[in-house]
Amino acid sequence: MRKPFIFVILSLFVLAWITLNNLVDDWGRLEGGWENLTTFVSESMWPPNWSVLEAQSYPVCEKEIEFFCSVGYLGMIETIKIAFVSTILGFIGALCLSSFAARNLMPMYIAIPFRLLLSATRSLPSLIWAIIFVIVIGFGPLAGVLAMTFYTIGYLGKLQYETFEGMPSDSLEVSKAMGLSHATTFTSIVIPETANHLLSQLMFMFEYNVRHGTVIGIVGAGGIGYYINTYLKFLQYDKVLALLIIIFIVVVIIDMLSLLLRSFVTDEGDVRRPSWMKTIREAIFGSRNPSMKQ
Repeated sequence: MRKPFIFVILSLFVLAWITLNNLVDDWGRLEGGWENLTTFVSESMWPPNWSVLEAQSYPVCEKEIEFFCSVGYLGMIETIKIAFVSTILGFIGALCLSSFAARNLMPMYIAIPFRLLLSATRSLPSLIWAIIFVIVIGFGPLAGVLAMTFYTIGYLGKLQYETFEGMPSDSLEVSKAMGLSHATTFTSIVIPETANHLLSQLMFMFEYNVRHGTVIGIVGAGGIGYYINTYLKFLQYDKVLALLIIIFIVVVIIDMLSLLLRSFVTDEGDVRRPSWMKTIREAIFGSRNPSMKQ
């Protein structure tokens, strides 16, 4: 079993290399690339400009602590709020749709239309959804919330119905024999048995939406991306780097919280509750036994 697997991986690698070589018409463009990058970072981005954590000159800060009036804080908080609302709304919407898209919960003539609906929803990236909603309702956080909610429904919906289809069939057969309704089966059997995976997907999506909030802000959908776009226009790359570091720290914290939260819904005796040091290590370097990787 091991040799065929290695052969498949090597074959895919060779195929990918051939394809890449076909895409690149001139490998000579790589010459001097590293030198250009180091020059750009050292002269334009480094060191980070931490003035983004100081209070803005306008409007006048009325907080006792000026940090709460800074671009870094206000932009990050708005991004987290947008990501939180869109993740929760998208998670609930995805649950409703994915319960009808799973083949072991619904017949194919019902599951296929719902799968197509979820595919259509996630076929457009959240950036395109953001552009659409900015055109429809104008600039601001509401456009960002709606954009990421739609994408979250499509993305999580696929993960969820695949999780439902992978659960043991014994309990589902029992529910059918008892004549339980779809709603009762879903809420009393499916959700409890897949709770750890669903929670892992929820936290993953929240982390994704926080990171992607930096992108949708560029098109005017609110969040820290708005400030990043502004600094990019004025070539203030040192401030952009400072904001990117803030985003990285927040994402790592969210990943730590995800590991801790999942430990409370894991079956008793399955794993030990992680320590803070283990949580930090796994958040940075990755877990050895993740429940889901995308």
